[in-house]
Amino acid sequence: MTESDQHPYVEWIAGEARRPVVTDPAARERIMMAVRTEPLPQRRSRVWQRVFEPRAFRLSPVASTLLAAGLVGIGLIAGKVANNRDVRSPVGEPKVPAVVQQLPVSPDTVVKFVFVAPQASKVSVVGDFNGWDTTTTPMVRTPNSSVWTVTLPLTTGRHVYSFVVDGSTWSADPSAPLAPDDGFGRPNSVRIVGRGSAL
Repeated sequence: MTESDQHPYVEWIAGEARRPVVTDPAARERIMMAVRTEPLPQRRSRVWQRVFEPRAFRLSPVASTLLAAGLVGIGLIAGKVANNRDVRSPVGEPKVPAVVQQLPVSPDTVVKFVFVAPQASKVSVVGDFNGWDTTTTPMVRTPNSSVWTVTLPLTTGRHVYSFVVDGSTWSADPSAPLAPDDGFGRPNSVRIVGRGSAL
């Protein structure tokens, strides 16, 4: 990018950064005087100096790979020892493996989605709660009207969603706040679900 292509503010900032810094000679002398009067740090003993002195050392690629493999091996062995210690059972009793039961996520409340689409032949609601699948949650038209509805159990929290009309036209919910742009150019809405409250 050339300087002529840059934004005027960028050019101004770059110009300010290039400008030399001018200091007052009297201020500089006061600072140097304060530095000179500062007491020197006490020297540590040679042993402590060698212990705490920073050192640079180099490892070949082979040595660094072996060191990394050794550290990983130590971590695996330590983890295995810790796992065996936790599962150990008294003599004579069989070892019972731990079973972790994944409980299903239970919905906190039931939410009713409503959308008005007089010319639509089908409408569905898509969102983070159904994997944005246009076939998972079809809406039902209220008889003799242009209102489409569906009721869903949702967990507490923030949900982003949209309506899909006739399988191709995405529409935000006019009665809900808009979600930030998701980068796909589709309008989405946000619904905050509170625990135990029906919306």
